[in-house]
Amino acid sequence: MDKFTTLEGVAAPLKIINVDTDMIIPKQYLKTIKRTGLGKGLFSEQRYKDDGSENPDFVLNQPAYRNAKVLVAGDNFGCGSSREHAPWALLDFGIRCVISTSFGDIFYNNCFKNGILPIRVSQEDLDKLFDDAERGANATLTIDLPNQEIRGPDGGKVKFEIDPFRKHCLINGLDDIGLTMEKKASIDTYEEKLKRERAWA
Repeated sequence: MDKFTTLEGVAAPLKIINVDTDMIIPKQYLKTIKRTGLGKGLFSEQRYKDDGSENPDFVLNQPAYRNAKVLVAGDNFGCGSSREHAPWALLDFGIRCVISTSFGDIFYNNCFKNGILPIRVSQEDLDKLFDDAERGANATLTIDLPNQEIRGPDGGKVKFEIDPFRKHCLINGLDDIGLTMEKKASIDTYEEKLKRERAWA
């Protein structure tokens, strides 16, 4: 998993509440277990018209936001079903951070396991970040995980809280497998001990 320390990039405003995982990545894209290639399906029912052409009104199709790395979204983002394809699609599109007032619990947990930083902020701070994000190509935010702050284009700062263990995992690029491998020396020692003690097995 890629490490997450400081991220600087364009933030796209998605002023919609209760965005569920089916909206993030519709069911027809769930046939794969690969984590790549899902970016094209991200918000596909909003991004594309029935004939397959792009919907110019959807934020991620607008020139200023095509390469967005941050998503500033309405309350209760990622609610609904538990599909892990939702963070996979965000990551494949290029989004490494989602900011909202609240998240669906399973989506929130899946973000950390896939290298995405979900940040909870107050409604007041979210409104400020929406203002920043609506500046288009000038909507650059800096997400500083070590210092737990979001810096806006005008130098304004928003502080955020995060669980220390999850922060450690993101900064060091540790998913569940990576956490296990941190214990490799102890695992190897234990297995060698078993071989000696159970030579007959």
